[in-house]
Amino acid sequence: MNLTYQKYLFTIEAKDQLILPYYKGSTFRGAFGSAFRRIVCALRSQECAQCMLKTSCIYSYVFETSPHVNTTIMSMHSYTRIPHPFVIEPPLESDRVYNEGDMLSFGLVLIGKTVDYLPYFVFTFDEMGKTGIGRKRGKYHLLSVTTDDGKQVYTCEDRTIHAVSHKIINIPQDFIFSDNGHASLTITFITPTRISFGRRLTSNPDFHILIRSLLRRIALLSYFHGNKQEMAWDHKHAITVAESVSIQSNHTRWWDWERYSSKQRERMRMGGFVGEVVYEGEIRPYLPLLRAGEVFHAGKGTSFGLGKYETHSFSTLPAI
Repeated sequence: MNLTYQKYLFTIEAKDQLILPYYKGSTFRGAFGSAFRRIVCALRSQECAQCMLKTSCIYSYVFETSPHVNTTIMSMHSYTRIPHPFVIEPPLESDRVYNEGDMLSFGLVLIGKTVDYLPYFVFTFDEMGKTGIGRKRGKYHLLSVTTDDGKQVYTCEDRTIHAVSHKIINIPQDFIFSDNGHASLTITFITPTRISFGRRLTSNPDFHILIRSLLRRIALLSYFHGNKQEMAWDHKHAITVAESVSIQSNHTRWWDWERYSSKQRERMRMGGFVGEVVYEGEIRPYLPLLRAGEVFHAGKGTSFGLGKYETHSFSTLPAI
């Protein structure tokens, strides 16, 4: 299975003093959602579910897309929303105050056909700078947009969006288990990772819980935002083998943070586990899936930048 994507780096310069929270994903994602709807929605007074334009509206597709009632993949007909086709990766620095002239950068991952909508994202982030973000609605100037490998996409000087080729991530349609798959792998969960297991959020970073989350997320992203192709994975066997992978060391902790939801008009807790885990067992077959998760994140709240992790220190071990 091939899924297209592209990663971008947005660099902004403060025009006023910006006062941002410690975890900045809430500010960038919240302000973006409001600005995006204001810019592209033709009938802002209506909810997407009742709007006659929802099937052709970019806002509805990006933020409010619902599965068709006849959708059978992974019982999605019983859910009201599908995964968002984008991830905003906020700056992870602890600074909260940026004075005039200070610069900061944040990432954006566009997934599947949403890559073609990049101009709308660039325009929206540019407009956000004019209306302001953060506690005092501080204004900023969008300086540039590049790909994560340094290709220039946009600069404030020419205000032209230059096309760049898509990246493609390949995920095998099946897992190949063999005697040489036994290995050790370290995963660092960088931003709060919110994964439900047994219909509840879990603070337990067991390998099979991560794999369950990734199987679901990657399959749904591919189906709804890619080529509508269902994965041929043997989910039951993949999970059974993943359950045999053990934790050799666990240095994770729960990190709580809150955001205010203007849609629900209340403060919401968005905590998750962060830190480092060392796994050991039949890991090699899952590496392509884990690499995809590094790009697309894992768990809930990924559009806020949650569920970001990195894999490292992979080493093959003798079979047991």
